[in-house]
Amino acid sequence: MNLRTPLLLVMALGLAQPAFAQLKPYTDYDTSASISQVSTVHVDANMIDYYLEGIRGTWVASNEAAKKLGHIESYSVYVSELPLSGDFNVVLVTRVKSAADLEPSKERYDAFMKAWGEANEAKTKETVKSYPGIRQITGEYRLREITFK
Repeated sequence: MNLRTPLLLVMALGLAQPAFAQLKPYTDYDTSASISQVSTVHVDANMIDYYLEGIRGTWVASNEAAKKLGHIESYSVYVSELPLSGDFNVVLVTRVKSAADLEPSKERYDAFMKAWGEANEAKTKETVKSYPGIRQITGEYRLREITFK
């Protein structure tokens, strides 16, 4: 065995080690105060329009009420153009200003229920009864945006 083989082996192993993280929070990047709550949903491919019709009167309508009250910043619905290509084909996103907006609050709840009303609550309960037959929630996430400096 020549002496170059062990030296080359040691060098190769040294290069194969994972690099240590070099980025520092607040120096190299900032983390947003706002939080996006993301739900991934798998809807049967032939039922997506039916599901969208249902959430328009439930999830979208309730988020619109919450937005008008200032409880959320925004909400979005995304649908995959390739509905059979993965674990989910619909993404629901709600964005709040800060983690404080996710804490329980009787005041916010009472204001929302006053704006939402009993009629909408009853309609929502009836509409969502069909959801288990057409969709499965595949993930729930809370994300903060990273901005690099």
